Amino acid sequence: MIFYNLLLKYYLKKINRSKLPTHVALIPDGNRRWARKKGLPPWEGHKKGAENLNRLIEFAFKLGIKYFTVFALSTENFKRRSRQELEFLFKLFKEYITKLLDKAIRNKIKVKFIGKIKELPRDLQEKIREVENKTKNYNERTLTICINYGGRADIVNAVNKIIKEEKHEVSEEEFKRYLWTKNLPEVDLLIRTGKEKRISNFLLWDLAYAELYFSDKYFPDFNEIDFLKAIIWYQKRERRFGR
Repeated sequence: MIFYNLLLKYYLKKINRSKLPTHVALIPDGNRRWARKKGLPPWEGHKKGAENLNRLIEFAFKLGIKYFTVFALSTENFKRRSRQELEFLFKLFKEYITKLLDKAIRNKIKVKFIGKIKELPRDLQEKIREVENKTKNYNERTLTICINYGGRADIVNAVNKIIKEEKHEVSEEEFKRYLWTKNLPEVDLLIRTGKEKRISNFLLWDLAYAELYFSDKYFPDFNEIDFLKAIIWYQKRERRFGR
């Protein structure tokens, strides 16, 4: 632990605080494979991942990140995971969100949930609404949790809203206002753990010019130092935005 703390201080000194990404998005992949590697049931991986996510979110905001968005459950996962695993995940989400509320209020973090929320269990929906209502007036830091979310579903949902309003043409700026991500700036840095190198239908509109960072670590093992390495990598990138 002493060595870890020294190493953490070393990487913190390498960060340029004036060039932090405004919006960091995270795909915390590899919880189930982490558990399988250790001979544990998949829900143990999800539980460990939730604990790790809690630490990373707090660390990111203390570092100075303004917007942090997490891919908690995709629409594909919602359809394909076993009922047993989904029930555990819903229970875990509710426990996590309950604990998150106290931390969000203490640190003045606005918490938003986006996705097909109405398809989630009723008690989970109620907890989500409670957290959003009690943190809605905070403006300095925003945590967005994508649950039962898919980038294509977000775009299709936006198109259907536009059709209902009988609009025949919209600009890119207008289209953004119909997305679930309407109140978020475009993503600057996407971090994905778990060895996979794809975006998996996540924030398709908002990742247009994001820098993509892939880690071979499974998410339960992805720590604060790994997060700092991703930030340092980002700060070395030359961002051109298509120019």
